[in-house]
Amino acid sequence: MGGGARSAAGQRLVPTVRPATEADLAAIAAIESASFSDPWSLKSFGDSLAHGFVRMCVVEDDAGIAGYSVVWVSGEECELANLAVDPARRRSGLGALLLDALLERAREEALFVIFLEVRASNTAAQALYASRGFHEVGRRPLYYKNPAEDALILRRDLKAN
Repeated sequence: MGGGARSAAGQRLVPTVRPATEADLAAIAAIESASFSDPWSLKSFGDSLAHGFVRMCVVEDDAGIAGYSVVWVSGEECELANLAVDPARRRSGLGALLLDALLERAREEALFVIFLEVRASNTAAQALYASRGFHEVGRRPLYYKNPAEDALILRRDLKAN
């Protein structure tokens, strides 16, 4: 069964990924605040949603919004600016589902490459990204605040050369 499949009783069996709407912003901001020590504001998410170069998605299931992603598109490149899953619902495949969906959309849009930054200490996220073909191409010293920490710059090509 594909995303959104329902049982005979009408309950969703699998989580689905869809474009975010204004109605999702409070849930997105709550997940952001629970996930990061230097979170984006609700206004930042609202402003992002209004821009044509931003692709914002949520993953939801019967319990509601479980995570989100924000991708910025520029020309034939994109950057995964933010991806988070509700801390209580991590390690259930929702982050991978979001990542796979945004990679598929980037390929559909004929983008060539995707970049992202990840905390040097965030080994769980690094493992997820590596499992999807991302590799380290650089480091931004003291990029993150609260606490100050380096960011690893990761890249994945989306098309064969």
